[in-house]
Amino acid sequence: MDQQTTGLLGCSSCSLPCPTPPMETPGLIVHGEAAPFSTALRSLVNNPLYSDVRFVVGQERQEVFAHRCLLACRCNFFQRLLGSEPGPGVPSPVVLSTVPAEAFLAVLEFLYTNSAKLHRHSVLEVLMAAVEYGLEELRELCLQFVMKVLDVELVCEALQIAVSFGLGPLQERCVAFIEAHSQETLRTRGFLELSAPALLLLLRSDKLCVDEAELVLAARSWARVGAAVLERPAAEVAAPVVRELRLALLAPAELSALEEQNRREPLIPVEQIVEAWKCHALRRGDAARGAPCRRRRGTLPRKHHRFLDLPFK
Repeated sequence: MDQQTTGLLGCSSCSLPCPTPPMETPGLIVHGEAAPFSTALRSLVNNPLYSDVRFVVGQERQEVFAHRCLLACRCNFFQRLLGSEPGPGVPSPVVLSTVPAEAFLAVLEFLYTNSAKLHRHSVLEVLMAAVEYGLEELRELCLQFVMKVLDVELVCEALQIAVSFGLGPLQERCVAFIEAHSQETLRTRGFLELSAPALLLLLRSDKLCVDEAELVLAARSWARVGAAVLERPAAEVAAPVVRELRLALLAPAELSALEEQNRREPLIPVEQIVEAWKCHALRRGDAARGAPCRRRRGTLPRKHHRFLDLPFK
C-alpha cells in the first residue's frame, strides 16, 4: 500500500484533506397523547396484576395492591418504607392503619397518574396523607380544593388540621371564614372537637361576629365535651383558653349569673371574674390588668360599654 493510499485511509502523514463527518443533529423529545397513558396507569391502581406489594389500610383494614417500583420512584416515603428490593425486611402486607382506604387510594391515583379526584367529604384525609408522605404537589392541590369548598360544617376540622400541621394559609383562611360565620360555626360538632391551641386562635380574634355571652356558653360546651373525652375536670380542660374570654363586656346582671353558674360548675378562675367586676367598678377598660375589654365585631351594645377603652374598629 503506497503512502498516498495510506493517507486516504486516515494516516496522519497524508497531506490530502480527510472528509469531515456530518454534524450530529440534536435530539428532539416528542410527546404522545397524555390521556391514553394516564388511563393505562390508572388501570393499575389497586390492581393485583403484576403487583408486588400489598397494603392493609385504615380501621376497616382494606386490602390494597400496588407496584413497588412506581411508588418508590415517585415518593421518598414509600422508598424508605419498602426498601430498594423486595425481601424479608419488608412485611407483607404493609399495615397503614391511620389513613382511611379512600384517602390512600386517592394518594395512589396521584402517584400513578399525577392527578386525583378529590371529594369534599374526604379531602382533608387526603391532605393529611399528602403531608405525612411528603407529597407537596398533592398537598397544594388539596389546599386549593379545601379553600374552594370551605363551609360551616368543614371549617373547624380544616382549622384543626391547619394548626396541627402548620399550614399557615389554610389556617388564616379558616379563621377568616369563622370570623364571618361565627354563630353558625359555634353550633357545629367540629367546634366542640377543636384542640385548645385551635380554639385559642379564635378567642383572640377581635373580628368574631358573635356576642361575648354566646362565646362564654360555647366555651363551656367545648369544655364539657373535652372533659368527657379526656376524663378530666372541665376547669382543667378549659384552663388554656378561658383567659381569652372578655368577661368585662358582659352587663352586671350577666356577670352575676355567670358567677353563680361558676359556683355550681367551676370553669372560669375566680380572679378572672373579679377583674371583670373591677372594670365595672372603675369604669375603665384598662384599669384591671389581664382583663381584656376590647369589643369584638359581633359584641352587642350594653350601657357600660361607653366606659370601655379601645372599641373595635
